[in-house]
Amino acid sequence: MKQLFFGCIGLLSLIAQAQRPCEFTTDVKDSLGSYKSTKEYLVYEKNFGGNSSYIFYSILIADGTPVLQVQLLEKSTDFIKAKCFDKNSKIYLQLNNNKIVTLLHTNDESCGSMVRDEKGVNNRVLSGYFMFRKEDYEDLKKSELSFIRIKFGAESADYMMRKAFKSELDGQIYEPESYFLNYFHCLEEKP
Repeated sequence: MKQLFFGCIGLLSLIAQAQRPCEFTTDVKDSLGSYKSTKEYLVYEKNFGGNSSYIFYSILIADGTPVLQVQLLEKSTDFIKAKCFDKNSKIYLQLNNNKIVTLLHTNDESCGSMVRDEKGVNNRVLSGYFMFRKEDYEDLKKSELSFIRIKFGAESADYMMRKAFKSELDGQIYEPESYFLNYFHCLEEKP
């Protein structure tokens, strides 16, 4: 009886930890190669004093090479200082098992763009593409995220990951700590 009870608990925990399905918003194959992109996923949100910051992740696979697209969105009625990605930019992911995974920027220099919306709010958008190192794959599959450090061209910024939160942006529940546990298998899908 005990074995049956513990077996059921084990099965339920496996189901709860199951990977999420890959939702590809783009899937193109042509004579130039192949390109897949997952739906953007909100991993960080901060709203304070009329200023908002968001970080979105998306997994890309271009000709079999996996890449993490990172998009930063900042909103404010005040001027927003530019942040840039350059050849020295990196993302450091600290996992709950205390290992640190480093993602390397693809060398495309970008400072994003700023747009003022119809309400007079400044919106600055910055996108960057970061490559995974093969030696980090297993760590990302086994442990949740606890902390992200983004090294921009001239500065670094730190972001604490939350287990889950309800977004003020769209009202959905996001689980940023578990992002790679839930979606890393999308990197390994064959083009």
